[in-house]
Amino acid sequence: MPKPQPIGFPSAAAAFLISFLWGGNIVSIRIGLGSLPPIWSAFWRMLAGIAFVALWARLAGIPIRPQPGERAPLIVLGLLFTAQIALLNIGTSLTSPGFAVVILNAYSVYANLSGHLAAKYAHSVIHEEPLTGVRILGLTLAVAGVAWLALGNPDPKLAVHPLAGNLVIIASSVLLGIRQVYTRWLVQSIHPVRSVVWQMGVSIPLFFLGALLSEPPLAGPLTAKAVAAIFYQGVVVAGICFIGWAELLKKHAAGTLSMFAFFVPVCGVLLSAKVFSESIPPSLLAGTGLVLTGVFIVVKMGQSR
Repeated sequence: MPKPQPIGFPSAAAAFLISFLWGGNIVSIRIGLGSLPPIWSAFWRMLAGIAFVALWARLAGIPIRPQPGERAPLIVLGLLFTAQIALLNIGTSLTSPGFAVVILNAYSVYANLSGHLAAKYAHSVIHEEPLTGVRILGLTLAVAGVAWLALGNPDPKLAVHPLAGNLVIIASSVLLGIRQVYTRWLVQSIHPVRSVVWQMGVSIPLFFLGALLSEPPLAGPLTAKAVAAIFYQGVVVAGICFIGWAELLKKHAAGTLSMFAFFVPVCGVLLSAKVFSESIPPSLLAGTGLVLTGVFIVVKMGQSR
């Protein structure tokens, strides 16, 4: 596995654009949950996403059939992906979008930690940047921010079970960080588009079965806004953003690259305030400040060592 490259302007610009689009993901999930229960929402999202990505692959001449030796790693990726998205949708249904987007996007903490452990115990195949004292300081501040948010008080009209929802989002964030590192390793030998197709392909029957056994088909009247939200999640986020991010992970360290996502929680909080009139309490501002400060330290100071 080649060593990660420094992040230049083109990659940084692409990372910021993807982060901006990701900023609307949890807001769109919450909109969709008005019509569809969490697991059904994930199922329809992935169905839309895989149709788009498979068409993209066909037009680009990229084979999506697993090559020899790829099937098992792709299944592992799909299982990680399924668990992470299921937890994300369930958690988003329980807490407010503003709190959820900040907690989720502390995943760079877990990407750094899991990447460090992977590099330590599998250095011959995984290369990630080491945890220096400065990085540890930044990660500690970010973890403190997540803990503060987990115990915070989201807008009660949007958070039916805030503590449970916040904890579920933390679990989703941990899996997202681990998946970032695993994906970076995977796309060194598997085309990024094929990895995106198969993580969704594995998830679709699992989401369908889970939804069929545990949820009604609808949570409320099916609205045009809900359909548009599913389209956004499937085509824009699960399609365009995942392909772009997988391409970036092919060149750059997961821990460092994920730090560019510090723009996501800011965008998500502002969008939630706009779309849902979510109040922004001091606990949300304080937790967001700690998370972003920790991320900033790791990005700016950690790279200048």
